[in-house]
Amino acid sequence: MPKRVDHEARRTQIAEALLRLASEGGLEAVTLRDVATEAGLSMGAVQHYFNSKDAMLLHALDHVNRRAEQRIRHRLEEMPQPSPREVLRALMLEMLALTEESRQEFLTFVAFTLRAVNSAELAASYRKFWPELEKLVSDLLRSAREAGALVRDVDPEREAEILLAVPDGLSVGLLLGHRSRQQAIDTVDYYLDGLFGQPDQPERS
Repeated sequence: MPKRVDHEARRTQIAEALLRLASEGGLEAVTLRDVATEAGLSMGAVQHYFNSKDAMLLHALDHVNRRAEQRIRHRLEEMPQPSPREVLRALMLEMLALTEESRQEFLTFVAFTLRAVNSAELAASYRKFWPELEKLVSDLLRSAREAGALVRDVDPEREAEILLAVPDGLSVGLLLGHRSRQQAIDTVDYYLDGLFGQPDQPERS
């Protein structure tokens, strides 16, 4: 009887192999054969699911986004009724390159961005994903403003752009050893204090 293959698990296996290679040395020199070797699969198996490196990268980025969403959801599930500040803090901390997993994801995103400069397909994917994230953040900020939770008036759309830029800049510093893990977390909290004021209780990292 032929062995049944879990196709989604196989795609995940390939995506995680690509993420490891991208985080170790960038994307430009990575070939489908490299990914097949890293994943422990044949070239034919990889090509069965992805006919190009860009197609494979798009799936890998979708995989990264799902992993990050799961981590954020897990953080929020540990809070009985998370406030807008707590939701935004969870999002910002998960975007920081604080762990090996998030470091790998950030390096992959950097590699993706560089490759997207010369790939219309990848650039289109970026233009679809990023506005969705900005809208999520701006909606949270708008709700917080309407509830009187902010200590200053903000333009939700403009502030969402700034908020999402903070983890990217901090992550570069983390990767280069310019700042420590705690310094990055403290900067996130300092930024949120400027929006919401200081929390009544200390926040966990």
